[in-house]
Amino acid sequence: VQLQASGGGLVQTGGSLRLSCAASGGPFSYYVVGWFRQAPGKEREFAAAISRGGGSTNYGDSVKGRFTVSRDNAENRVYLQMNSLKPEDTANYYCAARLGYTINLDPRAYEYWGQGTQVTVSS
Repeated sequence: VQLQASGGGLVQTGGSLRLSCAASGGPFSYYVVGWFRQAPGKEREFAAAISRGGGSTNYGDSVKGRFTVSRDNAENRVYLQMNSLKPEDTANYYCAARLGYTINLDPRAYEYWGQGTQVTVSS
């Protein structure tokens, strides 16, 4: 499966963005999808993930209550709605997919990665 993330940009503190991850080349409903982020000089960090059917989600502690992950398997898309953005949310955001049933917070568990979309939150 190929993944393409989009929707990043520059936003002020307190603003919102909606990221989109478009998938092609496979039966998308077979994949758990995660969102990870990486800021310069820092390790890749788990942000959110969603199960194959969308019934289960998981969030990193730093985004819980502000970010919402959802998916539309008919459209082969996963979304990350980001609200109440903070400067510390500034990073390159990646979507990733893994075959299987369980959500995993470890980026090494994901076989397929998109190219990333930059999110910059100004103070």
